Amino acid sequence: MTLQNRVQPTGDILAVPDRGTLMGNRGILHDDHQRLTARRWQHPHWVTCITTYKDWHRKVMQPHNYTELFFLDEPTALAAGHRPCGLCRHKDYTRFKTLFNAANGTQTLDQIDRLMQRDRITRSRIQVRYKAQAADLPDGTFVLHDATPHLLWETHALRYSPAGYTNALPRPTGAITVLTPASTVATLQQGYQPAPHQTAYDFF
Repeated sequence: MTLQNRVQPTGDILAVPDRGTLMGNRGILHDDHQRLTARRWQHPHWVTCITTYKDWHRKVMQPHNYTELFFLDEPTALAAGHRPCGLCRHKDYTRFKTLFNAANGTQTLDQIDRLMQRDRITRSRIQVRYKAQAADLPDGTFVLHDATPHLLWETHALRYSPAGYTNALPRPTGAITVLTPASTVATLQQGYQPAPHQTAYDFF
């Protein structure tokens, strides 16, 4: 059975067979039968983890354990509102936290997570989106272009699919709808560099 645990840059969680490169955690979102409930988070500490750490092994979506969510890559996870885990991604976490604080005026991890919660989703579980000038957006930002998520990377906008990036268009100009939360975009502008899926390099 294909489980509903693959998070898209739009915030939707789909049941698709493609494997992701990062795992995420927002708390327990599934029932005892490995089915996603209506809940989309249990706490504001949304993290992303590497899929292999030490000799740890988990069976996904086990009863009364957190729901393992998966992402194509780090730009996708950031667009969905997640940040690096402080345990298995400690180096990325430290750099993200430092640059996030510098960009957004926060000081503690609790302040970071609560600002990210405000910027990523509404109480009615709708992704927060906003307009910005494409020329002002840093690499690693996800936008909606032709109603489809695209990753801004160097001179291109890369069309997203759960299996990888499928097409490269010239980087758009003018006002555009942004999917990546504003405080995370500010962190990217401060110098945080997320690693895209390997298919992003097929176009360069």
